[in-house]
Amino acid sequence: MSFPFDPSAMLGGLQQQMGALKAQAAAEEVEGQAGGGLVRVVANGGLEIVSVSIDPSAAEDTEMLEDLVVAATNDAIRRAQQILTQKMSGMLGGLPLPPGLFG
Repeated sequence: MSFPFDPSAMLGGLQQQMGALKAQAAAEEVEGQAGGGLVRVVANGGLEIVSVSIDPSAAEDTEMLEDLVVAATNDAIRRAQQILTQKMSGMLGGLPLPPGLFG
């Protein structure tokens, strides 16, 4: 019995499209921040941290600064995950993606 299409070719094409979308997402950057902008973290759609900026006034309280860095980093990662999710759901014709698929 033969199929009208080759499933392995279709899967290969989807994998290639996903790879291209991940590369596009990795090229985009988002900024997360905390403490009203005292700490800013830039991440890319590949979920990599690109840079961290800390206002000098935040350095006076180490414990608060640590909390702000964590919060800003989590904000940046959440925004970066949204980029990837949007690109992937666009490829799938708007089908909903399971939560946590790319994070």
